[in-house]
Amino acid sequence: IFDFFYGSGGTSTAIPQIGTGSGVIISSDGYIVTNNHVISRANQLQVTLNNNKTYTAELIGTDPNSDIALIKIDANEKLPYLAFADSDQAKIGEWVLAVGNPFNLTSTVTAGIVSAKARNLGKNQSFIQTDAAVNPGNSGGALVNTNGDLVGINTAITSQTGSYVGYSFAVPSNIAKKVVQDILEYGNVQKGFMGISPAPVNTRDAIEKGINNIDGVYIEKIEAESAAEEAGIKIGDIIKKVDAIDVHKYPDLTGYLQQT
Repeated sequence: IFDFFYGSGGTSTAIPQIGTGSGVIISSDGYIVTNNHVISRANQLQVTLNNNKTYTAELIGTDPNSDIALIKIDANEKLPYLAFADSDQAKIGEWVLAVGNPFNLTSTVTAGIVSAKARNLGKNQSFIQTDAAVNPGNSGGALVNTNGDLVGINTAITSQTGSYVGYSFAVPSNIAKKVVQDILEYGNVQKGFMGISPAPVNTRDAIEKGINNIDGVYIEKIEAESAAEEAGIKIGDIIKKVDAIDVHKYPDLTGYLQQT
């Protein structure tokens, strides 16, 4: 899996390296959301808008866990922006558009559908999976529905070549919004913690216990003095819904916790 476009590699020379990515303006005063891996090793940040004006950007904060970063430019004018939509309302099969700058092709738009939700790429994260074409340079760009609502931040692809081969992944807008709000309010990201460990469902032990096909999260362990223990959750319980959100698998649960 080629998880992140600029997440590996390096150089032994002293030649300055220039990386490119995309971003989404989320307020008229110049706050911009992008991916952490786009800016994580940068000594200087510059933002070029669609009108070809270039600004030096200030790093406000990052969350490597969700791969979200918040930067800001001072444009001395009100900027057009996209507000966060409710990504929980995105439906599998719904048409979406990926907007970004792949291979330095400015403001490229590609179309696809939501292929899956709460997709886990191995880090207990929750991604929206689409088949909209996303390539290097798209990182940090907008995933919008046909109404133009921001439902995700394009982040990753699965590929052996480093280029798009049919699948792309976006951080849900609800998670990105929570990260931005926490950075602005606290300076870091406040993470919800239940204190549970789910039982793996793809093991021989799970098959023997008859829990391999359970729709929900089977609780195998509970941390002492945790929120789960205080709430009366017990080993062997199955979490099927949190508030109004259906929980079919563990990333459904962790995705909800990341946005609350």
